[in-house]
Amino acid sequence: MNNILEVKNLSKKYDGFALSDVNITLPKGCIMGFIGENGAGKSTTIKLILNLIHRDSGEISVLGLDNITDNLQIKEDLGVVFDESNFPDTMNAADVNIVMRNIYKKWDEPVFHSYLDRFSLPLKKSIKEYSRGMKMKLSIAAALSHHAKLLILDEATSGLDPIVRDEILDVFLEFIQDEEHSVFLSSHITSDLEKIADYITFIHKGKIVFSEPKDTLLYDYGILKCSAADYEDINKDYVLGSRKNQFGVEALVQRAKLNTLCTIDSASLEDIMLFRIRGEAI
Repeated sequence: MNNILEVKNLSKKYDGFALSDVNITLPKGCIMGFIGENGAGKSTTIKLILNLIHRDSGEISVLGLDNITDNLQIKEDLGVVFDESNFPDTMNAADVNIVMRNIYKKWDEPVFHSYLDRFSLPLKKSIKEYSRGMKMKLSIAAALSHHAKLLILDEATSGLDPIVRDEILDVFLEFIQDEEHSVFLSSHITSDLEKIADYITFIHKGKIVFSEPKDTLLYDYGILKCSAADYEDINKDYVLGSRKNQFGVEALVQRAKLNTLCTIDSASLEDIMLFRIRGEAI
């Protein structure tokens, strides 16, 4: 088994929204960033992977197992963190340890305490007194302390300051070092994904726009800057989105294929996402 997660032709329909033929493949030892605007289908996809909602069609394999028929077995090897702490505010870290060791067969108390020490989380302080960053660190500590093989995180770093985010990103990079573990990370903070992700999957209005190696995306795409007149001479086959401004035209282009004397700057993941969503054909 080389892929830790495989999603094939996944569909889910609601009134006013449809997730259509979603395909995602995450190899072992990799981090995948999952990007898209609010309402694009990121959380719905994650809930379907976790078997929290019923899918209309498609297949989902986690750790080589079907996510419905082998649900309980899969949950033992999954670490999951949502954008809000799911631990009651009246609990403390010691209580979390007691609860979790009765849930997971492979719960590792020394590992949990080592993360508490690393994150400077007090054992007896109630969670209601934690900052948002402390709550996220506690959730991540719990997710990592039962020897999970796959971490799934839904906006877990949103709202955190850069220092806390950087600390957490280091933990994710350490987690995949043995090339047996993987991370599936939904995030609006594309700069974080540029630091750590191996693959980027972009979903828009319930459909996958692309799912590619990050380095390939950043190498292949660029931001063309030129006058409106020069833009008329550009081969539009290699333009993926464009917009006018007071100085001329900016466009997201496949720079390796486009033959032009105009300036082409590097494109960030945020540039790629914005131009693919909001760019217009001119």
